Amino acid sequence: MIRFKSPWAWVPSLYFAEGLPYVAVTLLSIEIYMQMGLSDAQITFYTAWLYLPWVIKPFWSPFLDLFKTKRWWIVAMELLLGAAFAGVAFTVQTDLWLQGSLCFFWLMAFSSATHDVAADGFYMMGLNQHNQALFVGIRSTFYRLSMIIGKGVLIMLAGVLQVLFRNQIRFSWGLIFYGLTGLFIAFYLYHSSVLPRPDEDVNRKTETAKDVLNGFLETFVSFFKKPQIIVAIFFMMLFRLPEALLTPVSQLFLQAKPSRGGLGLSPQEFGLVNGTVGVIGLLAGGIIGGLLASRDGLKKWLWPMTFAITIPNIAYVYLAYFMPQSLMAINIAVFVENLGYGFGFTAYMLFLIYFSQGEHKTSHYALCTGFMALSMMIPGLFAGALAQTVGYRVFFIIVMASCVLPFVVSRFLKIDEHFGKE
Repeated sequence: MIRFKSPWAWVPSLYFAEGLPYVAVTLLSIEIYMQMGLSDAQITFYTAWLYLPWVIKPFWSPFLDLFKTKRWWIVAMELLLGAAFAGVAFTVQTDLWLQGSLCFFWLMAFSSATHDVAADGFYMMGLNQHNQALFVGIRSTFYRLSMIIGKGVLIMLAGVLQVLFRNQIRFSWGLIFYGLTGLFIAFYLYHSSVLPRPDEDVNRKTETAKDVLNGFLETFVSFFKKPQIIVAIFFMMLFRLPEALLTPVSQLFLQAKPSRGGLGLSPQEFGLVNGTVGVIGLLAGGIIGGLLASRDGLKKWLWPMTFAITIPNIAYVYLAYFMPQSLMAINIAVFVENLGYGFGFTAYMLFLIYFSQGEHKTSHYALCTGFMALSMMIPGLFAGALAQTVGYRVFFIIVMASCVLPFVVSRFLKIDEHFGKE
């Protein structure tokens, strides 16, 4: 039995709070370090490591319920996230800005990954099956809205503050992160009050850490005994390789000075292009992909989605070689690339669900998401160094060459033709 509180009171805010720290860790960190003058190689290497908490999240998530409820973990992590935002705001204005901010971005990443685990588990406990289906679109919408705020509004606001305060980059970002601190303290206070208290949400006092460890090892071993496990791992690691190379470098390219081969967008322009137009393209592609896959099944749309997640990357080859001055042309190119990525990414997420089917499906899906994060982390470690060595033009050609690999790994997948259909 669930002690009822309207899902409208907490589902939107919970998933908005889930998305913002992820955007801050994976995108705002790149923006700050770029504006502070680090090289492309340094930026992508340092920030790629921040994916690690999402990679190893499946290894500590089974133990959370031993200590506290999922509700407790949600509000505790929101308070800790507020502290992490404050830590970045303070340290970015000190002489140890790099070491200090990285330390607090790490804290933010671990807190955010733990919040993800608790929020997704709480969603299933706090709603009956009907409401789980009804609100799945709502939670996704507010998560994506947090992306628009993080990738678009906050970067544009930082640019405005830098104009107002005569290019004081550290001070401007300090204000942004102090604002996020206040927001997450508000989330902590709000969710402490409005989150329901499902009877199912209890810490497992009857189990020991040894019991949980043995259970985890059992599911871990069973995961690697699943049919086509080798093909699945290669698919999870390589299907998004072109995008994993492109994502951190495209942000740097769009804002790098023309003398370095970039387009020289201001923070305000970049916030519009990547954080607004790009996210709209991503959302549109995901919606279209979901509708078509639900109508015809994943198997039918696997190849079109593989084309979609690879070929539109050529938009960055166009941008790098023709260097358009028109903001409209840049917006169109970024929109097309994100539209393709959103459409193609549907195949990736559906395959994770398909591969996780069977006993231990929740734990197996968590392991799949670990591989998903790892597929972004490893290319990010060297993407910036590669772009810095060969230049943006050659780098985007290399990205296009890497598009062969998603086709190769998709070729060997075996998928039930009925999976995904209504």
